[in-house]
Amino acid sequence: MKTILVPINRAGWPFIAIFAIVALAAGYYAEPLGWIGLVLTLWCVYFFRDPDRVTPTRDGLVIAPADGRVCLIDEAVPPAELDMGDEARPRVCIFMNVFNVHVNRAPMDGNITKIAYRPGKFLNAELDKASEFNERMSLSMKTTTDHDIAFVQIAGLVARRIVCQVEEGDFLQAGQRFGLIRFGSRVDVYLPKGTASLMSVGQLTTAGETVIADLSSEEPARTGEIR
Repeated sequence: MKTILVPINRAGWPFIAIFAIVALAAGYYAEPLGWIGLVLTLWCVYFFRDPDRVTPTRDGLVIAPADGRVCLIDEAVPPAELDMGDEARPRVCIFMNVFNVHVNRAPMDGNITKIAYRPGKFLNAELDKASEFNERMSLSMKTTTDHDIAFVQIAGLVARRIVCQVEEGDFLQAGQRFGLIRFGSRVDVYLPKGTASLMSVGQLTTAGETVIADLSSEEPARTGEIR
């Protein structure tokens, strides 16, 4: 039964309740509207699902913080509000559509050194400029292997609320839940200089399970082809 009934993130219960109440009210006045409301309520339950994950554990592994598709791999300067300098670092960007699990997970073991919220626009999160102009929540981490990394929750075209459930100074394990973004969004991971991503643009990721980089590896950056 546990494998059938997927847990629901607690942040979703108020929305599910609202959808259910509206569905009941709509059904009271017109049955077809009630059925539509029921479908939307079931979709809301599906959206806030929060399944357990099996996280690979080894020093140096960087785990995907989000379910979705790798939409960009490049080098970029971390958000200025994190005070991590103006040197560009390797960056892996993961886009979540409205059907992905939206619970975000820590990429590595370490202490959160800074959290900074910046309001902004709600452009399509898949666009490169979304990382600069959209609403975002930025977190920096000092890992147990003494590396500085950052990961950034970015709101999207539909997303209007970033939820961050940790505080500065908290210790997180790789794969541990730290927040979510409601209704379509993106998470960027900034890696230490010289790190090669193990992912290719277009590949799918599973939060808390997919290894996106290995800080102890000297493997060159991978390429991918559609076949």
